[in-house]
Amino acid sequence: MSGNKEVSFDPKEHQHLRYNPLRDTWVLVSAHRMKRPWAGQVEKPPEEHIPRHDPSNPLCPGNTRANGEVNPDYDSTFLFENDFPALQPDAPDPGKCSDQHPLFQSKAARGVCKVMCFHPWSDVTLPLMKKQEVVKVIDKWAELVEELGATYPWVQIFENKGAMMGCSNPHPHCQVWASNFLPNEPALSDSCQRAYYQKHGEPLLLQYAKQEAEKKERVVVESSDWLAVVPYWATWPYQTLLLPRRHVLRINDLTTEERGGECDATITLSERVIRPLRVVQGLADIMKRLLTKYDNLFEISFPYSMGWHGAPTGPHLKEDNCHWQLHAHYYPPLLRSATVKKFMVGYEMLAQEQRDLTPEQAAEKLRNLPEEHFKRRENLEKGGGKDKKRTIKM
Repeated sequence: MSGNKEVSFDPKEHQHLRYNPLRDTWVLVSAHRMKRPWAGQVEKPPEEHIPRHDPSNPLCPGNTRANGEVNPDYDSTFLFENDFPALQPDAPDPGKCSDQHPLFQSKAARGVCKVMCFHPWSDVTLPLMKKQEVVKVIDKWAELVEELGATYPWVQIFENKGAMMGCSNPHPHCQVWASNFLPNEPALSDSCQRAYYQKHGEPLLLQYAKQEAEKKERVVVESSDWLAVVPYWATWPYQTLLLPRRHVLRINDLTTEERGGECDATITLSERVIRPLRVVQGLADIMKRLLTKYDNLFEISFPYSMGWHGAPTGPHLKEDNCHWQLHAHYYPPLLRSATVKKFMVGYEMLAQEQRDLTPEQAAEKLRNLPEEHFKRRENLEKGGGKDKKRTIKM
């Protein structure tokens, strides 16, 4: 229109769509909505004083679970069969009727569900665990993918952290479900990654990691081997994507160094005089750095749902899966504060996903947070006699 001044696009002020190549879907970004006042649901902050050992907690060492089994006095990770599994290995086949209408289809679903405790103490989470304790968690994940993946097409490792994400027990743990079918999300991701590889000749997420490492604007933490970003197509406010920098199909394909990070043992004593010892920062370090930033954002034990996606297993082990790249998704619900979360309702359920701040804004907030956990800082202050009262940033 004549006489009207042309307005230049600002992603922080003007709504726009972003493409998610892992799902072949679009996300509506409406960052200006963060200016609206909030008079809606306010959540309870996470419980702060969790006992190290609760005699009534079925996940603690030495305690009795719902099925009557007694946990061993474990001092590291502890794995057991889920007492209330969603998948069972011997479930009967629903069968097929010759007159079955195509609108009423069903098929067999079989598998196993396991629970894995990260640590014997209930009052620690992954960012507060020692690095070698986190390495043991990663090693157990890799072992499970190797073991269950020999038979099952899909092994899903996932962690629901916090009551806000449906976690029924505060003890640090995750779940592992192995199924005789490829679930919807990995099946969609498989299709999208395959199509990209066939068109471009390179794994989608390997190229994406290179692009993000160059741009820097959505990077939260990084090392020579790992990259954590708020993805360009993120839906949840502080969603992140954790990626290895080299081509890796599954978590059990990671080297010892990529899991835990070790000094470069190939450097001789004489060489160390000439050049400094190279320290590899592995997955355990990157996870601790990322999750510490999450906790520091609102100075609480940050809730999220996370999970690993890698190339399918079982019968797919014999196939060419070079289009796949190992990655982990973190989906935290919090938006404005420790007590106000993002609701995926209405438009999100009936039309398409929508987010309320740009991925670049979220990444900048996370990136600029300290990497020293706020609880450790508080303990130091108390130890020095300051005992300052913690203020949650809203």
